[in-house]
Formats: sequence, C-alpha cells, structure tokens
Amino acid sequence: MAKNFSIIKRSEVLFLIVFVLTMTLSATITYAQSEENVLLLDSLIEAALKNNPQLQSLHSAVLVDSVKIPQSGALPDPVLTLSMMNLPTNSFALDQEPMTGKQITLMQLFPFPGKLGLKEKISSEAKAVSDANYREYRNQLIRNVKTAYFDLFFIDKSIEITDKNRQLLQEFADIAEARYKVGRGLQQDVLKVQVEISKMIDHLIQLKQKRTVKQAALNTIINKSADNTLGKPQELEFLNFNKTLDSLQAMALIYRPLLSGWTSMRIQSSYQVDLAKKDYWPNIGIFLAYTQRNRLQNGSPGYDFVSGGLSLNIPIYSGSKQSKKVEETAYHKQMVDERYRQTLNQINFELETKRTSAEKNAELVELFKTGIIPQASQSLESALTGYQTDKVDFLTLINNQITLFNYQLEYYRVLSDYNKDLAGLEYITGFQFTNSNM
Repeated sequence: MAKNFSIIKRSEVLFLIVFVLTMTLSATITYAQSEENVLLLDSLIEAALKNNPQLQSLHSAVLVDSVKIPQSGALPDPVLTLSMMNLPTNSFALDQEPMTGKQITLMQLFPFPGKLGLKEKISSEAKAVSDANYREYRNQLIRNVKTAYFDLFFIDKSIEITDKNRQLLQEFADIAEARYKVGRGLQQDVLKVQVEISKMIDHLIQLKQKRTVKQAALNTIINKSADNTLGKPQELEFLNFNKTLDSLQAMALIYRPLLSGWTSMRIQSSYQVDLAKKDYWPNIGIFLAYTQRNRLQNGSPGYDFVSGGLSLNIPIYSGSKQSKKVEETAYHKQMVDERYRQTLNQINFELETKRTSAEKNAELVELFKTGIIPQASQSLESALTGYQTDKVDFLTLINNQITLFNYQLEYYRVLSDYNKDLAGLEYITGFQFTNSNM
C-alpha cells in the first residue's frame, strides 16, 4: 500500500508540473512556433495575384478593351471599286462605243460629326468597366486568401490546444487510475476522463480532416496542387478598429472598384443615349471616280472622265428606328442608374453588418484575453488545490479543465473571425487597412 501511495504522489507531482506549464502557456494566450514551415500571408497573396488564372483572364480582358478604343474612333475603311462601264454585249470591245470605259472609284463614308467621338468615349468607358472588374476580382482574391488563411490559423490552433489538453487529460487519467487501484478514487472518475480523452481524439481527427480540406481550397486559390503541403500560419495580431460607418461609406465611394465600374457604366449609358440621338442625322459619303476610254474604231478620240459625288442616308423611318433606339438607350440608362443605387445600398448594408460584427468580436477578444480565460485558469488552479486536499472531487477538476479548453478554442475562433471581418471590410471598401491607418 505504501508503495502504491508513493506512486500516486509521484504521479501528482508530474501532474502539477504539466499543469503549471500549461497554465503559463494559457495565461499568455500564445504558443511558441518554429520558424520553419511558417506560412506567410503576404507570400500567399503574392502567389495568388501572380498565378490565379481567373485574374489573369480579367487582365487580358482589360487589354482587349484598351485596343478597341482607337478602333471605335477611326473612320470606316474607304471603298475602292474597279468596274467596266457600258461594255457592248455584241462584241465586248472597248473601242466600239463612245461611252465604254474602265473606271476606278474611291468612296469614303464620314459619320455625322460627333458620332466617332461618342463611340470612342463609349469604348473608353467599357475599358474602365473591365479594369474595375479586374480590380474588384483582385480584391476579392485577396479577401479569399486572407479568409482561408485565418481559417487555417484557427484550425491549427485548435489542433495544438486540443492535443495539449489531451496530453493533460492523460495525466489526469493516470492519477485517477492510480488512486482507484489503491482505493482512494472512484471508477467513474477514470471512466469520465477516458471518455473526455476519446472525445478529444475524435475532435483531433475531424480537425486534421478540416485542415486537409482548407489546405486544398487555399492551394486552389493560388493555383497549386491540392495536396501541396502548407506550413502553419503566423500568430494573428489584434488590430484596433475604430472606423465609423460614415467613414467606411466614404472610402467605398472612392476606392471600391465595383462602384467605379457602375459609375463608368452610367457614363457609358449617357454617351449611348447621345449617340442614338445623333442617328437622326445622316452620314455623309463622298466618292471620286476616274474613267479611262480607248480611241474608238472610227478614229474618234476617247476622252477620259472624272466624276465625283456626295451621298446621304435619309432617316425617313425614324419613328420606328431612330426614335426607338433613343428610347431603348434611355431605358438602359435608367436600368444602369437603378442598378448603381441598388449596389450602393447593398454595400452600405454589408458595411454596417461587417462593422458591427468586427466591433462585437473585438470586444469578445478583449473579454476572453483579459477576463474569461484568466478567470477560468484561476478556477482550474483553485480546483487543483482543492483536489489535492480532497476538498474538490475529480469530476469538478475535469469540468474546470474542459471549460478552460473550450474558452481557449473560443478565443482563437473569435480572433480568427475578427481578422476575417477586417478582411471583409477591406474588400467592401476597396481599401487595404494597415497598422498606420487603422
């Protein structure tokens, strides 16, 4: 019996050592991380911007629209015509009839003044829309990388904390079993801690599976193989956020590419209305022809001809054509204006929702860090002291440890969510926050 009691004491001493180390780590809310295999957020963003095929496709679309601008403002190609005039069918001779000749004609169409300028402006705004789409997706890509990175951070922290608590509960189990063997403990204590250990092992399996899935998703964003191994994210910083809704809305009006794109579409639709109105006026065609004639069979000289002329298209069907085109473009402009207002309202709603979430999570981070976790640690320490003097039962000790474990996980979940909120606000406003401008 004395020997068994000695074993129990040694186990309890080991338990105390593990407990003190765990409490020290928990109190600081940080865990040491090796410099090796550290996953850097900036490197991931750089890889995504460099390798993402959808982003490169949108950049190519910008280049396509940029070369359309000079095309839109260019005159139509001149038309060169070669023809035979008044060739007699009885002989097909060029010197039989005085009106027979070989003619070359050059014609140039000139759109009514102002049309080409408007077409060039419309193409310019189309290029601005493509550029806004590119920048919008670029910001979305950055947001997606950050969100996946913060999720991966939380998963890794959950694995780390769960494994540490599993090891600690194993120490509990060893002590409970030793006590039970010498008649100082209860079998239900042993079973309880073993059940909790099994739960944590199951949780670890699920977490590792989630990490594999999240890693594959992140690899897809940066255009890497799904099974490419990614290291552990760095410790997340808590950046104080103090932007008001008004300031965020003002930033969105300036920096959000989506709004810039809709603004360009509104300008473009106005130009389209003006261009439709220009169609009431005719385009002008100018031609110049030169006819060469041969000397006739009867000896008469064949003098060459020079001809010229002006052509105008007559919009006599304006009631069913030009007027309807003006009406169509006016409706389109109205639709674009309404879509712009709807987009702006949606952005303002998203800003308020995300800002509220960020403020809530910021408060929770501070509460967990300075209040809940230190208090839970003190409660566990008190329970440990009571357990050593048989004033607290084993189940109470286990419950206190599980409570602290859950609070630690919740802290990192809230910290991850807070950083995702900031990433969301960066995307919605189109402005990247930094330490200097928070």
